Amino acid sequence: MFSRFIPGTLRQWHWVSSAVCLVGMILFAFTGITLNHAADIPADPERTTVEAELSPGMLSAIQNRSDGPLPVAVRRWLNDEHDISTPDSHAEWDEYEVYLGMPKPGGDAWLSIDLETGSFIYEDTDRGVISYLNDLHKGRNTNTAWSWFIDIFSVLCLVFSLSGLWLLARYARQRPSTWPLVAFGVIAPIILLVLAAH
Repeated sequence: MFSRFIPGTLRQWHWVSSAVCLVGMILFAFTGITLNHAADIPADPERTTVEAELSPGMLSAIQNRSDGPLPVAVRRWLNDEHDISTPDSHAEWDEYEVYLGMPKPGGDAWLSIDLETGSFIYEDTDRGVISYLNDLHKGRNTNTAWSWFIDIFSVLCLVFSLSGLWLLARYARQRPSTWPLVAFGVIAPIILLVLAAH
């Protein structure tokens, strides 16, 4: 009974984990290629720049701050008046300027406000879809939810691989090429690494 239960359960884990991982594996395999050939893929970044001034009321609101995020009223005003969306994250304040960096997958954005005059510069750079997908692959400038997704996806890939290895071992007698192929899959990258090291 136990000997029947374990292989059956592993087969279920194998196909369920492969089904759940399907889209993620395609995404990570594709971006593995694009990351490996990043220098060969042309990128044409699109930049959006806004130069304007805060209203007197908004300038007064930030002149009364010295650290922390931008005041909510200022963030709302920027969004309503200039379509600039800013996060509730810590900004860099000094005597003359407040600077807010807003890195994101596939691009970057920043906002600099002069604390004396209220003039500000906002720049948003979009490096395209490939850059966006590459940053998702690396987990660069992503949120907590995506970080959790990568962790869960990695665990499911381990389940998929280890259950597949168990099934290979179970049916290896019926397929004589099983272990030579497994050995090749282990040895080939080691040989390539040794050759690359020298």
